[in-house]
Amino acid sequence: MTDPIADYLTRLRNAIKANHRVVEIPASNIKRELSRILLEQGYILNYKVVEDGPQGTLKIALKYDPVNKVNSIKKLIRISTPGLRQYVGYKDMPRVLNGLGIAILSTSKGVMTNKDALNNKVGGEVICYVY
Repeated sequence: MTDPIADYLTRLRNAIKANHRVVEIPASNIKRELSRILLEQGYILNYKVVEDGPQGTLKIALKYDPVNKVNSIKKLIRISTPGLRQYVGYKDMPRVLNGLGIAILSTSKGVMTNKDALNNKVGGEVICYVY
């Protein structure tokens, strides 16, 4: 697998389309940070790291609207790929859906949303858009 972040996003997308409640993904530090941000922003219910084997597994509980049975994540878009990295400075920070969505960035101060990066005045690699 050459792009584990794209695999993470694709597994989430597939689980949402299949209306699964929980999805299991091989764990890594960047995937843990992505899950932490999705939890903080209210896109998932919870996540848990299960230490089985050398790598471990992330179990992510997806969040659905109880009335309409619609997932809180509408789109997950991978921006920076291994073949074409996308970097932005803090002055050129992307706005997703005019501020309704989030961009997740990998910065020198860790993985954070575009709003946190703007507040900290740091730029970095744009990993994905979530809305």
